[in-house]
Amino acid sequence: MLFCVLLFVGIISLWWHWRARDKMKVTNLTGKYIFITGCDTGFGNMAAKIFDKKGFRVFASCLTETGAKELKAVTSKQLQTVLLDVRDSDSVKKVAAWVKAEVQSEGLWGLVNNAGILGLTAPTDWLDIEHFREPIEVNLIGLINVTINMLPLIKKAKGRIVNVSSVGGRLAFSGGGYFPSKFGVEGFNDSLRRDMKAFGVKVCCIQPGLFKTPLTNPAQIMKEKEVIWNKLSPDTKKQYGDEYFQKDAAKKEKLSKICLNKDISPVVQCMEHALTSLHPRAHYVVGQDAKLFWNPLSRMPAVIQDFLLLRNRVELAASPAK
Repeated sequence: MLFCVLLFVGIISLWWHWRARDKMKVTNLTGKYIFITGCDTGFGNMAAKIFDKKGFRVFASCLTETGAKELKAVTSKQLQTVLLDVRDSDSVKKVAAWVKAEVQSEGLWGLVNNAGILGLTAPTDWLDIEHFREPIEVNLIGLINVTINMLPLIKKAKGRIVNVSSVGGRLAFSGGGYFPSKFGVEGFNDSLRRDMKAFGVKVCCIQPGLFKTPLTNPAQIMKEKEVIWNKLSPDTKKQYGDEYFQKDAAKKEKLSKICLNKDISPVVQCMEHALTSLHPRAHYVVGQDAKLFWNPLSRMPAVIQDFLLLRNRVELAASPAK
């Protein structure tokens, strides 16, 4: 009985210590420089606005002039926008040189690698290599390239790197290039975190669940998928069945209603914690769906994962398994 009481007290003490440690903040961050990619919409757009209000000197990279102009119109004069396509190595190098000239000897306190695309998500036998290439180029190669070019500035400031991954970096539940790209981000993030510890640079990974952003627009996703469906060979369509596309769309819509998080601010709150906490976490799992379903499922045996995920798949007209 005494052992149980001591164990309980020990667990409570550890939890209390962790909570107190988690709330400790870095001081004197006002005016520190941070660079955020993918600020046209979604997480990056909200992060740029919030961090600007909190006194950071934000460099917000956008893919489009429209996105940059709209962001600049609703933020302070201190925030600076820059056009950047993370797939373009020359552009990445030029932007890194520009940031270096701006921060000078102070260095870059924070890099938030947020830019990303979903690409086409569909059964693998519907796709060609280009459907895989684009998400990997943006989500993984682009992220690595930006990081490598900004790394000397971050090391100078002993700052932070925040990589936005996904629960899709832990569990692949559809075909396409998005999931391989996010698995790659997880691997790069972990190796980078260990490499940078000796330099006082902290590296964090954010793993959002399904959030309502332009990236996850169900109508747009199904529209792109329908284009591919219409181009499939008669043999492939016969294997899947004439009603497959409509049934699959209905299932995806149902899943979206159950899992989709409408408030994106928790993701930005995790970014803020990673940038300002004295002891940031290595991984941030964000969203009720991620915490209650995707993350626990990713740790289960493959047979359980397959059973649960395949229950959301439409049965094929002609299945070799029969």
